Amino acid sequence: MRIFSYDSARRHSLNVDVHQRTNGSHSDNEMQVVPVEVRMFKHFLVPTDGSKLSSEAVARATTLAKEVGAKITFFFAKPDYPVAFYGEGALIDPTTPERFAEIANRQADDILAQARAVAQAAGVACAVASGVSDIPHQAIIEAANEAGCDLIFMASHGRRGISGLLLGSETQKVLTHSKIPVLVYR
Repeated sequence: MRIFSYDSARRHSLNVDVHQRTNGSHSDNEMQVVPVEVRMFKHFLVPTDGSKLSSEAVARATTLAKEVGAKITFFFAKPDYPVAFYGEGALIDPTTPERFAEIANRQADDILAQARAVAQAAGVACAVASGVSDIPHQAIIEAANEAGCDLIFMASHGRRGISGLLLGSETQKVLTHSKIPVLVYR
């Protein structure tokens, strides 16, 4: 146990409990200051899609997790097989649902391996997860709940104006629907 003076602890911005010594070897008015570990966030969910901004968010989340002693679960939302109905003369995609799933799994594995490498290089405990969903914001929130995360750390792809209004943003949808705090990296 490290013993700090109260003033020293305040100078170093430590969260502290102050206890009076009672062992008799010191005067009764001497205080023992014991640092108390208070971590607001212990487990981040970091959704990633492999984009440049998302990769930057992975790096920033890893840095923050290291600073606060948190662990990370990286998440990739895989798209579901697109089912489309075309009229006469339409091009038909020869990709089977099995082949599509294989490609999506390979993409998820590659992106999540890159994120894991960033965390491991920084010495941050991490896990990876992926799920199939055509509604990514819902998959992100479900993954955070399933993993027991207390923070979702995600990139904002910065759509603004009419396109942001009309198309919506997965980040905005997560902010709107999540009961877990969301930290947005821009």
